[in-house]
Amino acid sequence: MIAMKNKICFLAVVLSTLFVFLGSANAASFLEGYEDIPIMKGLSQIKNDNFSFGNEEARLVEAVLTGSKVGFKSVKKFYVDTLPQLGWTYQGQRGDSLLFYREGEALEIVKESTKPLNVRFTIKNQI
Repeated sequence: MIAMKNKICFLAVVLSTLFVFLGSANAASFLEGYEDIPIMKGLSQIKNDNFSFGNEEARLVEAVLTGSKVGFKSVKKFYVDTLPQLGWTYQGQRGDSLLFYREGEALEIVKESTKPLNVRFTIKNQI
């Protein structure tokens, strides 16, 4: 009887963890045109300022995120912490640009303005 209760408790814990994980995964939003670059909480994508061109061999994707309650320092921390988990290697900062590299692609995150914060993401194949 105790063994059965332990199995039921274990199953309940596993299922609740799964539901929490799936719920949070579905709640996350990603850059339009590049579905594995998450959008940091507090930022939203400017829909009319997207650009996507090419195919898998030669691609250029640009998107602009905006937010009035976050600063570029927070954006830097979020993406430097998050993107390596998705295979991106942080290459450093040049002025207001953060540079990342992954499997032949370069990602540049550039602060374009402060109030409101506008950040441009450019992803392109490295030749």
